Amino acid sequence: MNLILLHPDDFDEGGTVVLSGRRARHICEVLRAKVGDELTIGRVNGAVGKGTVLVVEPNEVRLSAALTQDPPPRSGLDLLLAMPRPKVFRRVLQSAAALGARRIVLVGAQRVEKSYFDSPFLGPEEIERNLVLGLEQARDTVLPEVLVRRRFRPFVEDELESVWPAATCARLLAHPGATGSGAPPAKPPAVVAIGPEGGWVPSEVGLLEAHGFRPFSLGPRILRVETAVPYVFGLLELSLG
Repeated sequence: MNLILLHPDDFDEGGTVVLSGRRARHICEVLRAKVGDELTIGRVNGAVGKGTVLVVEPNEVRLSAALTQDPPPRSGLDLLLAMPRPKVFRRVLQSAAALGARRIVLVGAQRVEKSYFDSPFLGPEEIERNLVLGLEQARDTVLPEVLVRRRFRPFVEDELESVWPAATCARLLAHPGATGSGAPPAKPPAVVAIGPEGGWVPSEVGLLEAHGFRPFSLGPRILRVETAVPYVFGLLELSLG
């Protein structure tokens, strides 16, 4: 935890931060903070700064807050992601949040088990918990938006344009069958579509291409989703500058 992420209800009427539970235990047991120590803090979807420890007790920590800095800039990249296996999904969410993704849309695909969408990990509280873990790692505060859509074709045909307008957002398709490697040049904002570990099926590739997605390859190896996501972000950060 490189940043203590604060929610509005963590502040009392005087502006003092009052923490309990996981964050208080981390401050006491891992950071071993003492009265007067300064910790890196940030408010959800807000500024970053320093918190000075006022009180340290076994079940409660109190801080004064000075939030004076902007969070890291957004990456300018979004994800259209075929729903991964539930255990992998948590790691992917954390990585995407840490890398500064603005929006993540999870969709079904022919090579995605329908049962994945019944996972308790897709509950709103569980999604937010994993996003928060990623933000704490990256010293960021801005929660990505996460949308879940079970059906691939209806999303692409009916919602894609409203979520990522073609006039203002580059559309890229990471696919093992694409020719060449390295992301094509594009300016942010951009969305990259990443399929299941075996890739999108031809009909899905064709539909994405028909809606303006430009294919590119990640090289000759077939990558796991949790490897492909940070790899794609690295490639596109270099391409987008």
